[in-house]
Amino acid sequence: MDKLLPSSLNWMEAMMRVVIRGLAGCLLTLIFLASVAGAATSKQDSGKGGEARLKGGYRFERGGWVYVHLEGAPADIGYQHGYLLAPEIEEGLRIVQFRDVRRTKRDWGFYRATAQNILWPHIDEEYQQELQGIADGLKARGSKLDVWDVVALNAMEEVPDYYVPMLDKQEKRADAPDLKAPGDCSAFVATGSYTKDHKPVIVHSNWTDYATGKRWTMIFDIVPTHGYRMLTDGFPGIIVSDDDFAINSAGIMVTETTIAGFYGFDPNGKPEFVRARKAAQYASSIDQYVKIMLEGNNGGYANDWLLADNKTGEIARFEDGLKVHRVWRTKDGYFEGANFPSDPELIKTETDFDPNNMASSPNARRVRWQQLLPANKGQIDLAMGEKFLADHYDTYEGKEDRNYRGLCGHADTSPAADAAWDDPPYNPMGAVTAQAADSTMAKNMTFEARAGHPCGEDFFAEPFLKEHPEFSWQKPILVDMKGNPWTEFKIGDKQQLASNASDVAYACNYAKVKNLKPGTYLSVRSDPGSQFPSTDRLRSGTEVYVCDERGDWFKVFYSDPGGPCSQTSAEGLDARKAANCKAGWVERGWIDVISG
Repeated sequence: MDKLLPSSLNWMEAMMRVVIRGLAGCLLTLIFLASVAGAATSKQDSGKGGEARLKGGYRFERGGWVYVHLEGAPADIGYQHGYLLAPEIEEGLRIVQFRDVRRTKRDWGFYRATAQNILWPHIDEEYQQELQGIADGLKARGSKLDVWDVVALNAMEEVPDYYVPMLDKQEKRADAPDLKAPGDCSAFVATGSYTKDHKPVIVHSNWTDYATGKRWTMIFDIVPTHGYRMLTDGFPGIIVSDDDFAINSAGIMVTETTIAGFYGFDPNGKPEFVRARKAAQYASSIDQYVKIMLEGNNGGYANDWLLADNKTGEIARFEDGLKVHRVWRTKDGYFEGANFPSDPELIKTETDFDPNNMASSPNARRVRWQQLLPANKGQIDLAMGEKFLADHYDTYEGKEDRNYRGLCGHADTSPAADAAWDDPPYNPMGAVTAQAADSTMAKNMTFEARAGHPCGEDFFAEPFLKEHPEFSWQKPILVDMKGNPWTEFKIGDKQQLASNASDVAYACNYAKVKNLKPGTYLSVRSDPGSQFPSTDRLRSGTEVYVCDERGDWFKVFYSDPGGPCSQTSAEGLDARKAANCKAGWVERGWIDVISG
């Protein structure tokens, strides 16, 4: 036995080493798996239920716009976006898909593949999470759209007009359509001796086809976990304004107009919608904005950016092509935008734009800005800027006319084609919305917006299509675009209800919950439908105000006993109290409307 002891000890020692190594390996594996699980949870908030992810998000409608408040981590901001705007996103994507498949001669599968293979690898992780969150929110509302549809929608400005023309040329497609970078928007920014208070004023109108523009009527109040708070206009499902008009809590004021006739695209670059969103979210100076936009520049959706730093009063024009860019800046002057490029090198090497054709829309509008702004030096304020956006003067014809050469574009009444982007006569496009802010508003993160033509005039689809059957292909998507008043929006905004029906788009009627069995409740839901989460419960006899309806559902305002909406009256709801009331959707069969 004595001779066997050393070998037995060696064997036991070896076994202990194996066990220890095994335990250490298991422990490391567990630590790794825990860290991966923790990272996944922090990135996508997968541990949260739908109601938790919706916390803080809400929407309401005013003045032809849908206002949406989003807050939290990227995945939660996306989830709220997709969930709250699901009907608008599905409708918006339907329009974009219908339009772009037809004009580029490439099916939607191409756009989805481009989103996955060309765009997604170059999207920052933060915005990948937000885009996936939008898809998750859509799915929770029963939508069949997925993340590749969402990414393709976000690239609606840069893929069809920048990537596709480049690809057509590379592939030498014989049937390739003649695609040109669009000319969208009119805008200016002014400061110093040009404005009434010597501080920045910024105004903008979005130009696009009426079918798309009618749906480009979102207001986003975004409170991200990182970066600055943003107030922007936008298109449903898209993470950046995209037309663009934005104010952030660092005092940066942003708008742009597209460079007409631009060509060039780098598929290895970062998508423009990512760079523009990142710049709006993280820039606290003009220099930072320029730097972020130039990082990974892919040339998509090339713009002349008009910027203001409300902290310093400085303004800038940042012309951003693919390989050529330039910045002009001043604390006393103005910069105008109307889809014309300014830098000679960029004009020569990256566009086919003709700066000498004064019949083209960009040049005619440039001349008009250069007439109006110097002539009103020292008097420019918010009201004057809004008046300028409604201007119909044609500098080429030398008279008032509703066509594509006025600052307020009405190409649907223009008998001539436009020279800058080859649109046909009577094309239903033009100025579809407008936005404006001065320094005081920007400091308070507020701006005014107008849905429809900046002049307030209406467009009616049915008579237009009868008069212009050449556009009958647009019948599935072209709808009326009525004028709306200038409407103010601010961060943290809430629905405004007036004490009489003439002041609002709908009246609030006094009502009571009825016919519930003893011990039962009426569920209040976040949206009109039994599939949506319950936010509260009401007893039989509870007094409420009915303020909206959708099918079999009423939107009601109410309070706990003693609250601002508990002191009901058949004469109507006091608007001063409504913002502090609870609200939600209930089945109309359980509501007895007493007045109205």
